[in-house]
Amino acid sequence: MENSSDILKQVRKIEIKTRGLSNDIFAGHYHSAFKGRGMAFSEVREYRPGDDVRDIDWNVTARSRKPHIKIYEEERELTMMLLVDVSGSRMFGTTDKLKKNIATEIAATLAFSAAQNNDKVGCLFFSDRIEKFIPPKKGRSHILMIIRELIEFTPQDTTTNMAEPLRFLTNALKKRCTTFMLSDFIDNDVKTFEDALKIASSKHDIAGIRIYDPRETELPDIGIVELKDAETGRKVWTDTSSPTIRETYRRNWEESSRQVDTVMKRCRVDSVAVATDEDYVKSLIKLFKQR
Repeated sequence: MENSSDILKQVRKIEIKTRGLSNDIFAGHYHSAFKGRGMAFSEVREYRPGDDVRDIDWNVTARSRKPHIKIYEEERELTMMLLVDVSGSRMFGTTDKLKKNIATEIAATLAFSAAQNNDKVGCLFFSDRIEKFIPPKKGRSHILMIIRELIEFTPQDTTTNMAEPLRFLTNALKKRCTTFMLSDFIDNDVKTFEDALKIASSKHDIAGIRIYDPRETELPDIGIVELKDAETGRKVWTDTSSPTIRETYRRNWEESSRQVDTVMKRCRVDSVAVATDEDYVKSLIKLFKQR
């Protein structure tokens, strides 16, 4: 168990790195990709020829007996929500960083980028349940608190239900927000996930960031080894020297990736994949440029 001093050092280290990235690289990309996408009600005025009839305010029209329309303006402040997967598989990693470490740095970079635009930032930790909800707020101290939670939070469950955070987002946040979902997207119930994503993405501006380790894509030829499922605890002995087993493992990964990509495309959600041995800066810029 890490003490408070060690955690504060980690928080500070992450702040220095990610705040620098957000200031130097991501603030402009974030602003152009997400700013101005939200619209807020401003006022009502009488209908004029050429106005969009879809903007007619029927309540005011009925009271005044003259057609009126709603006027909207771009919201000057938006809200960013970070949906972070804290299930058991986040602790996997065969490079110098776990998936958890990459998720923490990406979340911090996005949070500081939002702060540059004076946006509120909130965070939701999930496994197969809602583990913790941090309501959206502004300020450096709030972001540092989120980073600290990302580092030291211990979930109650280890399995994953991707639909749960999306349902919570749909029901709890009434105002449209920019949402980043950080996960390895390992969930056997793809259909339920897609249904929840379809509803949530019709209300909020959602982007998916899939974080994976290179060893999840293929097995090395190292003989007989014991593999353990980080979420269920199930163990199995596997002969990695078998070409058939290695090929089956690779194909399962590719099929899982295709399923996730298909769901994202059908729900019109932009997404990007980030490996633990890759530079996530390029991946995030790629995600922003998709928009």
